[in-house]
Amino acid sequence: MTRRRTVVLTVIALLLAGCNVGAYIDIGPNDDPPSVSLAVSPASAARGDTISLVAAAADDYRVVEVTFYRIDIGGDTLLGRDGGAPYALETVVPAGASGEVRFFARAIDDAGQVGESQVLAVTVR
Repeated sequence: MTRRRTVVLTVIALLLAGCNVGAYIDIGPNDDPPSVSLAVSPASAARGDTISLVAAAADDYRVVEVTFYRIDIGGDTLLGRDGGAPYALETVVPAGASGEVRFFARAIDDAGQVGESQVLAVTVR
């Protein structure tokens, strides 16, 4: 919704409230955020091995893109984006990784709403 339309609707609502008149103003359909789930393969890998990330995303209107992240000590690292199903990305287990490497996906819909997947881990061997 544009800022101008929001201001106009707010003014109308205030004017009606001052007149003790009730009104229902529909500002559009309910829009739910997207949902996204992530699959990672393989479940364990050595440093330098390729990992496949595949996401399934859905929305009540339209998913614009899915972004893929690795969770690092200093914060989340954006690995890449995919603008069309099937949403997929290949990445490499970092050279300094130990224990496990964790990943998640984020879906963004046409209204800018965001949904995040569960976090999945790949065991580093």
